[in-house]
Amino acid sequence: MLRHWANTLSTMTIFNSRTVPLIDQRGATLPNPDASLAPKAHLTTQGLLLDTHARPLRDLRISVTDRCNFRCNYCMPKQVFDNNYSYLPHADLLSFEEITRIAKVFVAHGVQKIRLTGGEPLLRKNIERLIEQLSTLRTPTGYPVDLTLTTNGSLLGRKARDLKAAGLRRVTVSLDGLNDEVFRSMNDVDFPVAQVLAGIAAAQTAGLGQSSGEAGSTGLKINMVVKRGTNDHEILPMARHFKGSGVVLRFIEYMDVGATNGWRMNEVLPSSEVIARIRAEMPLVPLQASKPGETAQRWGYANAQGEHDKRAGEIGVISSVTQAFCGDCNRARLSTEGKLYLCLFASQGYDLRSLIRSNTTDTELISAIGHIWQGRVDRYSELRSAMGPDTGTGARRIEMSYIGG
Repeated sequence: MLRHWANTLSTMTIFNSRTVPLIDQRGATLPNPDASLAPKAHLTTQGLLLDTHARPLRDLRISVTDRCNFRCNYCMPKQVFDNNYSYLPHADLLSFEEITRIAKVFVAHGVQKIRLTGGEPLLRKNIERLIEQLSTLRTPTGYPVDLTLTTNGSLLGRKARDLKAAGLRRVTVSLDGLNDEVFRSMNDVDFPVAQVLAGIAAAQTAGLGQSSGEAGSTGLKINMVVKRGTNDHEILPMARHFKGSGVVLRFIEYMDVGATNGWRMNEVLPSSEVIARIRAEMPLVPLQASKPGETAQRWGYANAQGEHDKRAGEIGVISSVTQAFCGDCNRARLSTEGKLYLCLFASQGYDLRSLIRSNTTDTELISAIGHIWQGRVDRYSELRSAMGPDTGTGARRIEMSYIGG
């Protein structure tokens, strides 16, 4: 039978005037997820796999490292991820060949987009080799997989050209403000914003900023996590800076992911207020979603006639707290050590690494992943308001730094 993960750490970490339990769910394992499903017939790949809410599998996010060189307080706060924190040993990480094998099965099941995340994915040695392998994957209809990567931008300047040459199509850069003092404070390692901006420019020069041809699929995106009272005064400067640049700027509500970031609702700035602030200076018009399952609501800068000025570009808002988007969520997440998670707010995963390291055939792997998705029931954001306050007594959600955003 499938089991919930156990073995939690009882260590208590204090920060932000709050005491929270630090829970390490990485070492525990689940048995072969397909074993409990016998004698059901093995599934085959037909390019369309639906969960219990009829949501297709279309997006796979792969964490390639649990390490990061930033200590952003909403993701990897320094009070927890300090010099004594134990990261995964290299032998526990999926190899590039193992990642590619798993990704190939997901693509056969209907995945059209693969996003590499972390931690900071550019810290993974020879990441270009993995990109080369993944870039050869084709959907059941013969199209290349939309291969993209999310980065904090610190290493992008020196790697952009090689990433493009390896087959990376698009990149998303996390940038929480243009003010250097604010930015250094939020990354908490005193990293200058100028180097991230240089990395963004290098990505555009390398061609990682080119549109793939789909509506809303501009190659280069900037994600800004907005915390009320911390960096919300950077909303308008960011909008002004990237308007007309060919870059899509997206504002993300500060999320209650994991158990270590000291999340409070009063630090959430609703997306509706973000839009109101920008519209007060720069008129906006709503745009259609670029594709089913898209998390961002799109807004285009308007011209004098009240129509979308494509030269000025667009912004997006991701209302991760105030407006649930579980209804058409089509994303799965693969952790650095091969655990499969079906929700960003999950507290348990499925151990695919054990499967592929135990002489499992491709047919068995295909069937296991298919049955897992077919049994998916996750809709945390829709249920959040009815769940009541988190007392810390139940299973704790996995950290964002472990499975990516």
